[in-house]
Amino acid sequence: MKKFVNDPLKYVPDMLKGIALANPDTLCYVPEYNLIMRADAPNDGKVSIVQGSGSGHEPAHVLTVGKGMLDGACPGDVFAAPPMDYVYETTKLLASPKGVLLLVNNYTGDRMAFDMAQEMSLADGVKVRTLFIDDDVSVQDSTYTVGRRGVAGNFFVMKAVGAASEAGADLDEVVRIGEKVNAVTRTMGLALTACTPPAKGSPLFELGDDEIEIGVGIHGEPGRRRAKIEPSDALVDELLEPVVADLPFERGDRVALMVNGLGGTPISELYIAYGHAHESLAAKGISVARSYVGEYCTSLDMAGASITLVRLDDEIEGLLAAPAEIGLRIF
Repeated sequence: MKKFVNDPLKYVPDMLKGIALANPDTLCYVPEYNLIMRADAPNDGKVSIVQGSGSGHEPAHVLTVGKGMLDGACPGDVFAAPPMDYVYETTKLLASPKGVLLLVNNYTGDRMAFDMAQEMSLADGVKVRTLFIDDDVSVQDSTYTVGRRGVAGNFFVMKAVGAASEAGADLDEVVRIGEKVNAVTRTMGLALTACTPPAKGSPLFELGDDEIEIGVGIHGEPGRRRAKIEPSDALVDELLEPVVADLPFERGDRVALMVNGLGGTPISELYIAYGHAHESLAAKGISVARSYVGEYCTSLDMAGASITLVRLDDEIEGLLAAPAEIGLRIF
């Protein structure tokens, strides 16, 4: 597999160095802890928002550091939770008088690292809380999970708590908002191909030329079932129906709709998927008030997509509409 990689063991540090050099006025890089942080952080007037998780899901989370979003991100290696000391040191560096909120995608390694870091930070007198994100409807429990996984829906939690923090909300209020958004967010994805971690050099799992994995995890975890490839509209239905049914979303709801690429799917195909999802929701009496199409939480070079719905009210919609300035700039 051909890739722009030097030493696979330096894949993450090389990436983080590039991000910092591309954004010298707004971001700082602390290589000891794989930390990308806002240049103006910590800010005494706001709660600091931090997320970690494994690398390989970019732009989540290192490219969502900036005003109105994260104050810092300390990823681990590809598909690996950050070491506890990375999270602990990051929490101390970003400690604000208003506190720190740690956002955690719901995976065993991430939970352990962040729980231990929170406990040690509290012992040091840092005001810190943890919020677990679990928007994936594909699984409830399995040998691969500790409940529902946190996947692309984490973007909406980051955006809402980042906006609330930027507006001066206290830690309890920021946590309330994050929990509220997580509770009304649902996601499901499918893979058309496997991904190839740099250190492995070969696909993480095998799919036949005519096969897809429905409900796949963003680290390549098995999904609900393996099936034959179908036209786009049928694939969208495979994802949308379980998402709609899970909350459930109902006639009269206003929603945010995200079609998220997993890393190897052209934007044109994501818009094909979005068009059918939008029309299908309209036929159910569900109104799409906010639209998101692109790559928000990927799995390296995996071809595939996920669909996320968020049930909106005036508070959540206002927070999602708040301005943000992050390192992911294309114009």
